[in-house]
Amino acid sequence: MKLLRQAYNYYWSDDKEIVQQLRSILGFIPANLHLFKLAFYHKSMNSESVTKTKYSNERLEYLGDSVLSTIVAEYLFAKYPHKDEGFLTKMRSKIVKRNTLNEIADKMGLDLILSDFSIGKMSNSMLGNALEALVGAIYLEFGYKKTSNYVIKNILMKYLDIHKLENEDDNYKSILLESCQKYGKEVEFKVVSKTKVDKRDWFVVGVYIDQEQIATGDDFNKKAAEQKAAQHALTELVIE
Repeated sequence: MKLLRQAYNYYWSDDKEIVQQLRSILGFIPANLHLFKLAFYHKSMNSESVTKTKYSNERLEYLGDSVLSTIVAEYLFAKYPHKDEGFLTKMRSKIVKRNTLNEIADKMGLDLILSDFSIGKMSNSMLGNALEALVGAIYLEFGYKKTSNYVIKNILMKYLDIHKLENEDDNYKSILLESCQKYGKEVEFKVVSKTKVDKRDWFVVGVYIDQEQIATGDDFNKKAAEQKAAQHALTELVIE
């Protein structure tokens, strides 16, 4: 039955062009095509009359986030048998954070499909969201064991430079907070403005040191805006 669904999706479905794109990117033909299509539907694509839960990848993203985090934890546990919990936790955070997932999704070519589903401006965070949702779809299609093997072999080992990541620290907010704490300076992040861009929230966040605004950052995601603000602050600020 599964093989029949795959054959139908690839040769006769109205969505066969999408299926062919998915096969090129993923290396397999989905049987449950509706799940894989849903993985690319961001909530901003919904009209006001359509419920978000029906045509949004948020639920798949939630599932994929949990599955991916577990897979990465197991992968790191096996790869680094002599590293402590602190190192493993930090490495997992580096891998599953939004910037890393955005980069992996871009290397995979998910933007080629996502652009066909996008309404308005496509943000980088939508790439990472789609990747997590895609992992959720793969999990529902194959179960945990096959999904784990697939993610490790076809995503982590193929698109992630794990050794480079070991020595990389681009958590600009953490770096700024630690630097300021060392010199007894107070750091605060505040939302300067929140507007709508393509029906999505757009945040402008300011970083304040000793109550003085040093820099700002903006993004569709509040945490990403904070990271940008911290990065800008670090390039401009010299803490004496």
